[in-house]
Amino acid sequence: MQDIFAILKKHWGYDSFRDTQEEVIRSVLSGRDTLTLMPTGGGKSICFQVPALALGGLTVVITPLISLMKDQVDNLRSRGIKAVYLHNGMNRAEIRHTFERLHNGRISFLYVSPERVQNVNFRMELGRLGVRLLVVDEAHCISQWGYDFRPPYLRIGELRKYLPGVPVMALTASATPVVARDICDKLLLEDPAVHRRSFLRPNISYVVRESYDKDAQLLRILSATEGSAIVYVRSRQRTRLIAEMLERKGFSATYFHAGLDFEVKERRQNDWMQGRIRIIVATNAFGMGIDKPDVRTVVHYSMPPSLEDYYQESGRAGRDGLPSYAVLLHSRNDDAQLRRYITKHFPEKERIRKIYERVCNFLGIALGEGYGRLLQFDIHKFCETFGYEEQQVHAALVILGNSGYLEYLEEPMNRSRVLMLLERDEMYDMNVALSDNASRVLMSLMRNYGGLFADYTPIAETKLGTELNLATREVYEALLELSRQRVLSYIPLSRVPCIYVVTSREEPQYVQIPRSAYEERKEAALVRGKGMIDFASTASRCRASVILEYFGETPDGDCGCCDVCRKRKSPPRRRNFTQLVNDVYVFLSSAECPVTINAFAERYRGKEDVLSALRHLMAEGFVVADNDGKLSTRKKA
Repeated sequence: MQDIFAILKKHWGYDSFRDTQEEVIRSVLSGRDTLTLMPTGGGKSICFQVPALALGGLTVVITPLISLMKDQVDNLRSRGIKAVYLHNGMNRAEIRHTFERLHNGRISFLYVSPERVQNVNFRMELGRLGVRLLVVDEAHCISQWGYDFRPPYLRIGELRKYLPGVPVMALTASATPVVARDICDKLLLEDPAVHRRSFLRPNISYVVRESYDKDAQLLRILSATEGSAIVYVRSRQRTRLIAEMLERKGFSATYFHAGLDFEVKERRQNDWMQGRIRIIVATNAFGMGIDKPDVRTVVHYSMPPSLEDYYQESGRAGRDGLPSYAVLLHSRNDDAQLRRYITKHFPEKERIRKIYERVCNFLGIALGEGYGRLLQFDIHKFCETFGYEEQQVHAALVILGNSGYLEYLEEPMNRSRVLMLLERDEMYDMNVALSDNASRVLMSLMRNYGGLFADYTPIAETKLGTELNLATREVYEALLELSRQRVLSYIPLSRVPCIYVVTSREEPQYVQIPRSAYEERKEAALVRGKGMIDFASTASRCRASVILEYFGETPDGDCGCCDVCRKRKSPPRRRNFTQLVNDVYVFLSSAECPVTINAFAERYRGKEDVLSALRHLMAEGFVVADNDGKLSTRKKA
């Protein structure tokens, strides 16, 4: 068992752990089942990745989002850690190759989707792979009272009989007390060590702005703040319209949603991450797995369907601990719109069964057939063919997935991938006649992409074409030639979502939609929606306290910095806060050279009370930051 501090330093470059991380890690290494409740940005990944490396062998991580799975695996590989993934969006060649690596290579992490756990053969295979730790990420998905219930999570507990003696670690960033109890019960956690870090984010000011003109209010907010910003909306079309409006008003802005091509999403995300674009207008498809520390403002243009969603999304602000703002734009119409939004996500059962029948016909699946097949599904063409609204079809597919019939993979694996079939030494002795374009593409692949000989590696045909001065079509034809010659395995980019057929096609009248996938989910969604409406509508209670109580915490006072507290001049919750504010003010006033925000954050990393004092001083206008981030003081009244 390796030293956890050496592992942390080697792979992450840190000398010490944050907050409760070390306590959680030592709990896992002791062999206890562990439940970790840690807010967004709290460093959950390190809590299981470090002990996994210390234990050695294979750690299995169950996580619900394919995009998040890919991000995590890419991140681990960039740190020199061997990791692979398995999900229903992969073809048979990729799955077979992954299992070969698991049996033959020293793989540390296997990320899997919860749907894979339902496969009996997969469970038996796990028992032969030397698993040392089982991790359940986004564990709130196991509870029907959670905001993102996924029925396949309910089968995870069955893995324990295939992995006797293997400890289980469950993690979530948003679980109410009811959901936390559900996690422990359904995962069969035995005498679990429960580590709960406070959901308080003292550096974030929660603000609700009542407005009939949200565009004008948004412009005022973005003009009055500096630094990177995210604007969340619930409509793909509106992301574009708002981003264009912001650009017309002189802001640096772009938009992001799940329907964009991968290259476009990657370029826009990178531009925003690296500061070339200040504002990104996005649906909730943006943000999961994104760790940009210096987001100063998160604006919700549309009301989220729950406080869990709101907390997760607003929590992407201020991960560096510096003063930041989470602003919700609210109008009287929003409450009714949210109720309609929730109701629309639960079409009548007969309509769901009809959509099931038509999807099967559209895909050419005969009665009694289709089990285990992965088929491309053009939802736009389907809706045009049968006259459905896309939102309604999407909602029906989610319910059919929760009922165990069809799994809709909106973004299954939409980048092109390449795996070299020849060993590196064999490349020089190839007895194959290749065209000039194929030879040039092959050399460019080997020069620009690492890992091609070990695993399927994402590539970009457009980048290869630019380097080689070839049209994208010529690159594509060259890759197909190399694939035909068995030099490499090439899986072209797919822009079309897929449907994974979980069970053979049934007659629609026999399609069972259980209460757990419909009535109970609808009831839970309405309860969560009411919690969100209450949060937005209140004008008398500290907003941070409302959030803490929702997640089962007892606040030790008002935050002193949300819009409600500032209206009534409530002091921040810490007893010695006034003295601390004065001390920070004196320090900044007496500094010989101006201190930058980043330098201040680094000096007081982990000391949230000090950072909260700075946020308070900036909110009151006693400390200001210039365009270079240098802090200076203004005289107090």
